[in-house]
Amino acid sequence: MVNPTVVLPGIIFNAYLSSVRKDKVAFMEHTTLVLQVSGRFTMQTATEKFSMDKGGMLLIRKNQLGELTKMPLNGEDYQTIIICLKEDLLRQIALEGRIELDKKYIGPPNIVIPVNDYLSAFFQSILPYVRHPDEKITEAIGILKVKEAVQLLLHTVPNLQEFLFDFSEPHKIDLEKFMISNFHYNVPLQKFAQLTGRSLAGFKRDFQKIFDMAPRHWLQEKRLLEAKHLIETKHKKPSTIYLDLGFESLAHFSHSFKKRFGNPPTERLAG
Repeated sequence: MVNPTVVLPGIIFNAYLSSVRKDKVAFMEHTTLVLQVSGRFTMQTATEKFSMDKGGMLLIRKNQLGELTKMPLNGEDYQTIIICLKEDLLRQIALEGRIELDKKYIGPPNIVIPVNDYLSAFFQSILPYVRHPDEKITEAIGILKVKEAVQLLLHTVPNLQEFLFDFSEPHKIDLEKFMISNFHYNVPLQKFAQLTGRSLAGFKRDFQKIFDMAPRHWLQEKRLLEAKHLIETKHKKPSTIYLDLGFESLAHFSHSFKKRFGNPPTERLAG
């Protein structure tokens, strides 16, 4: 298993997963184009779920949290090509194309791209570089391939201009609603702050006003109460829920659960 193979650092990389399913929580800081070579890619956010198989393409908007599942299918290795559309490069493309936008994008955060002959040919043109990672692609060629991808996306879905070239800062969103929907993601507080349109200091200040406790304390309490509910009401096994609730290990989860409720989660399940 090789995961990932870097083709052009920071811009294009290739992820393999041979006959093994992999689940992870990811913070998508940059707008990203996912090209599915084989297997099934699934992304679950707080509001949406997307799955795609061989030949599919998904455009993921920047600044999102999601649970990713990478699943081999039909005896084939799992394989994706990821193209990271960083803002500095998108700004350069906008300048070169004299693209001027003055309003914030308000559409769906993730878009399934309909595949056509142009995009299929582009897809195939990337594969040789991916399959021969030791023959390093030059930065100049890599940038050209990314620019080509952007132009083909705009040709296929013209109204993607607002999606790709919205360079406005995240506005402040409803912090309470966002945290209740996303508390189970195990990411640094800085990421939660960024996603809610706040500095870290502003996030902590607003959080204290809304929840009357510090973010770390609230996250721990919220996750443990949810675990208690799932174990006692839904009869979920601790080993199947601790990762989904943002705990790094079963041992850490069990210790925290026992400290909060007086006995380990396995005893709650048995009871």
